[in-house]
Amino acid sequence: MKPRHQRITIAAGIVAVVGVAAALVLSAFQSNLVFFYSPTQIASNEAPTGHTFRLGGLVEAGSVKRDGVRVNFVVTDTVKTVPVRFEGILPDLFKEGKGVVAQGQLRDGVFVAKEVLAKHDENYMPPEAAEALKNAGKTNQKTATTVVMESKP
Repeated sequence: MKPRHQRITIAAGIVAVVGVAAALVLSAFQSNLVFFYSPTQIASNEAPTGHTFRLGGLVEAGSVKRDGVRVNFVVTDTVKTVPVRFEGILPDLFKEGKGVVAQGQLRDGVFVAKEVLAKHDENYMPPEAAEALKNAGKTNQKTATTVVMESKP
């Protein structure tokens, strides 16, 4: 084999290895992506069924029902609601009327949460939840804007 053919073969091999590595990295990123949806988006069937995603909004007042470690509650964006089922220990800051983000899957119209996150202080709401409430038109615009701006680095 001529030296020129050897160099072309080596270059093609390197390109192939880099291409496979890039495909593996992109595949790993794709499988770890978790998108955020509001109750209104879930009600309009924008959320994927059978895939993990995040649901955010406010815990509806009077909706929390506890049975041991199983908790059922309703998340709302003040326009639509989604029932949530969670088995585990809720964060200390989880309360009715407060912001929450749950990660899990939608099954038979009920969001089955694997993880529940609650806001951490009086001024914070997850940016996605603040934006969803702002778009729903049920929160004052100044609060939602302030929250989104404060949470950015």
